[in-house]
Amino acid sequence: MSVDTSAAHQPLYDPAIDGDAYVPPLDTAIRLARKALTDKATANIHDHTEMLKAAVTLELHLRALVAAFDKEASR
Repeated sequence: MSVDTSAAHQPLYDPAIDGDAYVPPLDTAIRLARKALTDKATANIHDHTEMLKAAVTLELHLRALVAAFDKEASR
């Protein structure tokens, strides 16, 4: 028996609502992404809270990095 949870699910990121208000310069986005990778590399895989914090931090920095690359490519 499976339960349909799609009605209760809300995505973490909705581009229609959360659009990129600020896109950092590419060098800044790269530096911050590298720092986030370094900071979260030691997160305890057995600690749910640490994993959640790491996942959210890395997603935010990845989105900023992709937006910065897109902005740089459109110049």
